[in-house]
Amino acid sequence: MERPNWAPGDIDLERPSVARVYDYYLGGAHNFAADRTVAQKTMESMPELRGVVLNHRAFLRRAVRHLLSCGVRQFLDLGSGIPTVGNVHEIAQAVDPAAKVVYVDIDSVAVAHSRSLLSGNDRVNVLQADVRDPAAVLASREVTGLLDLGAPVAVLMIALLHFVSDDENPAAVVGGYRDRLAPGSFLAISHSGYELEEETESYREARAVYERDVVRTTLRNKAEITALFEGFELVEPGVVRLPAWRPESSNDVEAAQRPFPGFCGVGRKA
Repeated sequence: MERPNWAPGDIDLERPSVARVYDYYLGGAHNFAADRTVAQKTMESMPELRGVVLNHRAFLRRAVRHLLSCGVRQFLDLGSGIPTVGNVHEIAQAVDPAAKVVYVDIDSVAVAHSRSLLSGNDRVNVLQADVRDPAAVLASREVTGLLDLGAPVAVLMIALLHFVSDDENPAAVVGGYRDRLAPGSFLAISHSGYELEEETESYREARAVYERDVVRTTLRNKAEITALFEGFELVEPGVVRLPAWRPESSNDVEAAQRPFPGFCGVGRKA
């Protein structure tokens, strides 16, 4: 296929990526036929999947607004993906133009497009890095040149940690960031998962398609996700289903009553 001018020359157009499949679910345009094919196959098995992804994005917006109300003005968005409507810097800088954001992703399309979009915004940096290496991320020029780690920072892990296997020790990944954060910093996590008895056949089928063509995932239950907040004090309402975290509509409240396949929470470092 013809390579679009926004696609870096070193990427394989025939291999789906996490960031580009996610972009397609969100209705974005920075994806290829291979990404769209696997996304459509997963939604054939689980038609509600796009709504699940949109709920992760909605939680991001609600969490950032809450963090702004708590006085946070520095954000580290890990696994940030390809820019779309309602990015962290748009939400934060609408409240305070001085708010600072660093986006981190390993996907070259996500990074290239972010840098192009954010050129000229001197309060936003973009870093291409593996978020599973907290020491390298926090020591990078992009982070140290913009964020003051001696002051509160909000670390955002939205739809991220289900791509970190148990063998890769997600608790240690989270701890690597937590231990460098100043008191008063925050952590926001959204994570795919069910309680074991709730997982449906359609979800298993969709997951099998996704894992065959894109990447392995590790689903976790509420207790396992809560454990990732070790060292943080959970803010109300704690770790809950995605639509139930400070819901903004009756639809959110209704969705939260069902076995929604994802949890989220926000914690504060004392």
